[in-house]
Amino acid sequence: MITKATLQDIPALTILINSAYRGETSKKGWTTEANLLEGKRTNEEELTETLLDPKNTILKFTDNNTIIGSVLLIEKEHQLYLGMLTVSPELQNSGIGKKLLAEAENHAKALGLSSIIMTVISVREELVAWYKRHGYVDTGEREAFPESEIHVTISENPLEFIYLEKKI
Repeated sequence: MITKATLQDIPALTILINSAYRGETSKKGWTTEANLLEGKRTNEEELTETLLDPKNTILKFTDNNTIIGSVLLIEKEHQLYLGMLTVSPELQNSGIGKKLLAEAENHAKALGLSSIIMTVISVREELVAWYKRHGYVDTGEREAFPESEIHVTISENPLEFIYLEKKI
């Protein structure tokens, strides 16, 4: 079941998102960033701030009252920004990500927005290919990957974001 996350979901979301993107547990799935970045993907403070902004929505995918997937949606001027699409590493490749993408499209349509945009780290070719199979196209726009205490690059090469967009 996909519903909007609430502040009460923050601790579970933090654990899920970090487990899917970074560290040893993330290596059980195919979407890990553990070979590129270390540290945490997010923290409770960041997610709380995110949810308190009325332009932001986090959708959660629950099964037996356990959050097993989530996605961040940010209402921009004419687009919906999609970020942090997360599926529990053990459950990746089971269709949960596809269902969250479809619900993000419904959310964008309900807001009257004409497209969804996202950034993906360029070297994550398998992830870029997955999004392209779901109708996203490379806009050609690039942006340097931000360095911070949360995002610590361990990649040999400099990282950059590519922008992907889907018209809906």
